[in-house]
Amino acid sequence: MGSAFAVLPAVDVAGGRLAVLGPQGPVPVDAFGGDPLAAARAYAAAGARWLHVVDMDLAFGGAGEADAIVRAIRDELPQVRIQMSGGIASLADGARYLEAGASRIVLGSSALADEEAAIALLRRLGREALVGIEVQDGKIRSRGREPVELDLMTTLGWLAALQVAGFLVTAVARVGAKAGPDVELIRRIARRGLPTLAAGGIRSLEDLQALRDVGAVGAVVGRAALEGDLDLGAALAWAAV
Repeated sequence: MGSAFAVLPAVDVAGGRLAVLGPQGPVPVDAFGGDPLAAARAYAAAGARWLHVVDMDLAFGGAGEADAIVRAIRDELPQVRIQMSGGIASLADGARYLEAGASRIVLGSSALADEEAAIALLRRLGREALVGIEVQDGKIRSRGREPVELDLMTTLGWLAALQVAGFLVTAVARVGAKAGPDVELIRRIARRGLPTLAAGGIRSLEDLQALRDVGAVGAVVGRAALEGDLDLGAALAWAAV
């Protein structure tokens, strides 16, 4: 990603269409006509160098077929790199998305329940995998098909010892709320000295600045970018400086 702060607009996909996460799971949205590729085009036109694509079907127990969307984005927008997420917990799922054209994947928090298996998987994936850390009430609490609850600091300890490529830290309670990010959570995790990206609640350029100030190297912006509350072009221009 380079030395600049990375702003990654999210393209959440369920059933081949754009969606957001509701209380009961994915909910379709009308933005961009529901077309993930149209959203990707708009974000690239605004200056995005990375997209964060989420396979919500895979995350919530489905087969996961967003690799076709990854291929379409890669073919039409070769200048944009793709970070793939959505409950990825196996080498097969990770390899499928990397082969489809993703530059890296995010290992889902549910995969961390089996420490030995997660270490083996992360060693295989190497620098092509970030670790997803979903945090609620001070614990790692994964969403989706296989919810787990893990001690945050203990888990961060063995991940840091492994020298993973970095973390994507999601403040679960703030996802979709546009209530501001959990800056203190990001500060605590960034102190581990590994690249840390933030997600959840980001609504403004000021939020992005606050995250950079506490050590984040980037952030995923979801609903605020999708619905136009965040001036994505301005945010991307700021991040590139």
